[in-house]
Amino acid sequence: MAEILLTLLGILLAITVGAAVEYYRQLRRVQKEYNGAREVVEDIVLSFNRQLKQESEKLESLVYKVEAVASKSDKALNKVEDANKRLNILEANIADVEDRERMLARLDDVDKRVRDAVASQETLVAKISSIEEQTRQFLEVPEARVEAVIPIKREKALAPLTETEVSVLGMLASEGPKTAPEIKERIKLSREHTARLMKKLYEEGYLERDTSKIPFKYSVKKEMEKLLKKVESKTTESV
Repeated sequence: MAEILLTLLGILLAITVGAAVEYYRQLRRVQKEYNGAREVVEDIVLSFNRQLKQESEKLESLVYKVEAVASKSDKALNKVEDANKRLNILEANIADVEDRERMLARLDDVDKRVRDAVASQETLVAKISSIEEQTRQFLEVPEARVEAVIPIKREKALAPLTETEVSVLGMLASEGPKTAPEIKERIKLSREHTARLMKKLYEEGYLERDTSKIPFKYSVKKEMEKLLKKVESKTTESV
């Protein structure tokens, strides 16, 4: 009985030792696998950290480039705004130049009109001087009785005028200033004919014209009025 127990005890001990040895082996294998897995994990972590660092550096580089581009964009916007301001100033200057050109054109036109008016005035002054000279010469000639049949228009200063023009001058000299419509009613001519007649007498220096009101009023110049009165007086004496 004791031998059987010893045998069983030996078998159990052998089984226990075998199980312990096997367990130890399994534990060692698991430890090796753990160590291998830990090394793999560490390698993966290190690799991931390296990649993460590289991506972080790339991201920082990208951020720097984006900031640089943004800075350039701001500069470009500032340049665009500055260009727009200069363009507005240039447009204003162009508008000023166009206004100046129009003003210069108007001034040239006004200057031309002034020169024309001065030329007309000089012509008128020359005619007046000529008439004054003729009047002076006429006054210096000894008075002589003239026959009543000689009309007034044959006097030297009035020779170029028609009977109608002489009658208009006489009417204005005796009755005072009148407008063209008033003269038209007296001489029974058309409005256009009367207007041309009055313009001719004015431009040739026989009349003065008041342009302060419309229609203009015409009056005989003082020297012509004296001449007409003198001629009328001579004619009356002849009669």
